[in-house]
Amino acid sequence: MLFPVILAGGHGSRLWPLSRQQHPKQFLPLIEESLSMLQATLKRLDGLSSAPPLLLCNEQHRFLAAEQVRQMKGLQAQIMLEPVGRNTAPAIALAALFSSEQTAGEQAEDAVLLALPADHAIEDVAAFHAAVNAALPLARAGKLVTFGIPPTRAETGYGYLHRGTAIGQSGSFEVAQFVEKPDRARAEAYLAAGDYDWNSGIFLFQAKRYLQELARFQPEVLAACQAALAGSERDLDFIRLDAEAFATCPDISVDYGVMEHTTSAAMVPLEAGWSDVGSWSALAGVLGRDEQGNTLCGDVLTEGVDNCLIHAESRLVAALGVENLVIVETKDAVLVAHKGKEQDVKRLVEQLEAQGRKEHIIHRECYRPWGKFDAIDSGKRYQVKRITVNPGARLSLQMHHHRAEHWVVVSGTARVTQGDQTRLLTENQSVYIPLGQQHALENPGKIPLELIEVQSGTYLGEDDIVRFEDHYGRG
Repeated sequence: MLFPVILAGGHGSRLWPLSRQQHPKQFLPLIEESLSMLQATLKRLDGLSSAPPLLLCNEQHRFLAAEQVRQMKGLQAQIMLEPVGRNTAPAIALAALFSSEQTAGEQAEDAVLLALPADHAIEDVAAFHAAVNAALPLARAGKLVTFGIPPTRAETGYGYLHRGTAIGQSGSFEVAQFVEKPDRARAEAYLAAGDYDWNSGIFLFQAKRYLQELARFQPEVLAACQAALAGSERDLDFIRLDAEAFATCPDISVDYGVMEHTTSAAMVPLEAGWSDVGSWSALAGVLGRDEQGNTLCGDVLTEGVDNCLIHAESRLVAALGVENLVIVETKDAVLVAHKGKEQDVKRLVEQLEAQGRKEHIIHRECYRPWGKFDAIDSGKRYQVKRITVNPGARLSLQMHHHRAEHWVVVSGTARVTQGDQTRLLTENQSVYIPLGQQHALENPGKIPLELIEVQSGTYLGEDDIVRFEDHYGRG
């Protein structure tokens, strides 16, 4: 049986300022307006004969993941939460152990994992399915299969696979060597040689074979994952691992941990319009360019502009007489970078982290399990937010030690609890929540509830919340 495993634990720092720690690129609609990268990955499974997918993500993204899965009507998926990030070798180990638990007897012997990063783009889904089906006999024969992308340019942002001996008449190859991201000269040499492929980071192998090789090369990873899964528990829609056990697991990728050591690595070519969307130029390549070589998204005005990617999220961006630039505007940050330096965007993110700033962690607009809020304005002793509560959703029963709140309903209907009193508010009505008062907010209607919240007080941090009841299991 084929078990899809969706790896959704990354942060995508090279796509800052759109991709951030609390809302990374896999949860963003970068390619399709109506689907996030994660949702497109899940949709890509349609047509494969497989079990419901297992999604692995960071605990802080649990409600984002659950909501995006819910939006995929009719999809059944299980979500496993990693309390800390430990890279792809442990994530796949957890999936292998979990799939083995879900099957028994002969069926367990046939469990084949298809490990897919949640943030890749694939244009030709039929070709992707054909490559997976071509790789299945190799996996069932004990091979650890990866998928190689025939290179179209000397790319320095991807790892490479050096083809070895051909495997029969299947069009597949042994993997002679895994090669790390090269410099420009080596990338050009690989392209000229003709026997190097880009490493897609997509894998197919039997769960039992992966666990055998993991026990051989990374026994500490296997032991930690076994302990973390043994101590796991169900929480709402999630599988929560034992945090203490998983924290002891080494941080290592499946390439470093297993694939570079095994003698059973095989490669199936994948020609399906693949991109890992790991940089702004990679995104431009997927979205396409106009006659001037520009990729323009949002409200953008140009004159004499060539070979630029310009992304406007919340306002007009005008560019004049520039070339080879990446310009990305969000509500709270603007990136301007030369296309030749875009792989170094993560260095800016490192600076933000070193300075103790928040722009690499959260957007001005933040998502919550009940909806979202946009921090419109703030100053000394005040903060203004626009809050959206989804139909049927509700915030926790809570109170604050350091702030009072004033809510004004813009649209929809609000059910407001204050102490032991509950009342309904509609458009243009308001309510005042004094400091220290227990309160709750709910949308009992069929349309989103929009309201403006004005906070005032000595401390306005998000951690000034004491929850008494919470539908989403937050403390």
